[in-house]
Amino acid sequence: MLLTSIDFVIVGGGTAGLVLASRLSEDPTQHVLVLEAGADLSEDMRVKVPGLFSSLMKTEADWGFQSQPQRHLKGRQINLHQGKALGGSSSINAHVFVPPTWNLLDTWDSVLGNQGWNRSSLQEYYAKAYTFPSVDRSLETALGVDGWTSSTPSSASNNGPIQLSLGGTAGHPIREAWAETFRTKGMHMGSNPLCSTSDDAAMIGSFSCLSSIHPKTKERSYAASAYLNPIKDRQNLVVLTSATVERVLFEGADVKRATGVQYKHDGKTHIVSSTKEVIIAAGALQSPKILELSGIGAREVLEKHGIELIKDLPVGENLQDHLVSGTSFEAVDHLETLDDLIRQEPAAVEKAMEEYMTSQTGPLTSIGIRTYAYLPVVSEPGRTIIEKAFLENPPPVGDRRDEVRARAHYEIAKKTLLNPKEPSAAYLSILWQFIFPVDPTSDSPTEPIPGKFLTLGFLLAQPLSCGSVHIGSSDPSSAPVIDPNYLSNPIDAEIMAQHALYLEDIASSPPLSNLLKQPLRRRDPASDITSVEEAKRYVETSSISMFHYAGTCAMLPEEKGGVVDHELKVYGVEGLRVVDSSAVPLISTANLQSTVYAFAERAADLIKQEYGLK
Repeated sequence: MLLTSIDFVIVGGGTAGLVLASRLSEDPTQHVLVLEAGADLSEDMRVKVPGLFSSLMKTEADWGFQSQPQRHLKGRQINLHQGKALGGSSSINAHVFVPPTWNLLDTWDSVLGNQGWNRSSLQEYYAKAYTFPSVDRSLETALGVDGWTSSTPSSASNNGPIQLSLGGTAGHPIREAWAETFRTKGMHMGSNPLCSTSDDAAMIGSFSCLSSIHPKTKERSYAASAYLNPIKDRQNLVVLTSATVERVLFEGADVKRATGVQYKHDGKTHIVSSTKEVIIAAGALQSPKILELSGIGAREVLEKHGIELIKDLPVGENLQDHLVSGTSFEAVDHLETLDDLIRQEPAAVEKAMEEYMTSQTGPLTSIGIRTYAYLPVVSEPGRTIIEKAFLENPPPVGDRRDEVRARAHYEIAKKTLLNPKEPSAAYLSILWQFIFPVDPTSDSPTEPIPGKFLTLGFLLAQPLSCGSVHIGSSDPSSAPVIDPNYLSNPIDAEIMAQHALYLEDIASSPPLSNLLKQPLRRRDPASDITSVEEAKRYVETSSISMFHYAGTCAMLPEEKGGVVDHELKVYGVEGLRVVDSSAVPLISTANLQSTVYAFAERAADLIKQEYGLK
């Protein structure tokens, strides 16, 4: 079906793009076109079956980018995965559905200057995106969610598109052991973290992790299956796959207005016009590329590649991402893990596939991530080291946009990261050996080894290190040049080191320690660290990206380095918005999935209100 008149052209059929397509096409008078570079893989078993998610990496479903060599990670190039399929990264992610710390959302408004973007306005949009799972009261303790029933407000009992579940076998001991271990330490969240109230001063402690896995079908619940498929037959909506947008088109003299886009499909170049808006939703690594190819970006970048300047903006700067590291500890023999699947043992793989295909049970119903914890630096000496790092690494002084933005980020970070009631890392457990990059000077194993393992991982919740993503050529088919600049701020390295050291304490604490062989045995001997300097070296050699990219078309006041305003409109032009993680001004505490859904849901309402849509 072809639309004769397009009101909204959405560039990118990923997580945010499909939320917008679904919501904007609710008004039958509006005609919406989605252009997605990837294919529709909604019937692909690698997408549908939770336990097969890792098989999608570096395939046709993944853009498969790599970073520039990272100076503070021993010169390593880091794999940067981004979904290239209908549903975007929600089609290849690890299903983790966790919230930010709600206090962090308030800083988007109060410190960063984004009017109306705070916990009060956003919590309803988080809830609007998902359906909370029903839990048998008799299983609450085993699932580590005792106390959630009374703390979950009625607003969470909704019918949002994304179907959540507490993935995996209910009787597995990891959730209860995790909850009791942190409860003993006085760091357990007794309430549902997705439904924290405005009275909560902080979100510190452990909790059971919800997954975007349908509780009945045991399949991935994501943007394509949940937002698009139920409404894909609407006559006013067209979704075109394998369509790569090359640039936005503009008209006008003094003030430019976006009038459409140029894209390539089936080897041919096409142009489509929009009567209302072009909305860029290509993700934090691709949206900057499309803007720069269209003439919106830093003057020096565009001049270098011979592109006519439409508007000078710091597009592609402020790239933020979560680094993750951790340690795999050998588990007791009776613990159920996914290690035999990681080793691709034929009998185990065959059995798991049979269980899943015949009864939607078994190890493939989850990927073994069932618990999380939001934690500060716990030790007093560690907090002293972090305080010193802040004193020794002040933000830049000056009036340049990047300097003003850096000071705002520093203000937020200092207030939160030095507060023992605010997290500086998110911890998770993984029921299989995770093969982090190994120190090339060590004898560490680089392939799966025999045995059962429980991995304790941690990610840097609020990095101060920011990077960039820019075009390296005026050729639309060229990959962007991505430099996350990991650990360039020494404060980040100090915080990562402290959390690396704390893994030993967690692994040694009962009842979690009862799931591990004693004395503790590590898969990688290099992870046996006892000093801050050893911890820093391990972080530098082992850390990888969690693929949580944000901030490259930041929603900020223009004087603070913003690319879009608080209505997500690109400064200096008309008819153009950016709605995806690139517009998120400050990275979420942990996984971005829930935040991108909420961000897009609110954006859809802002657009509807402006045009008086249903």
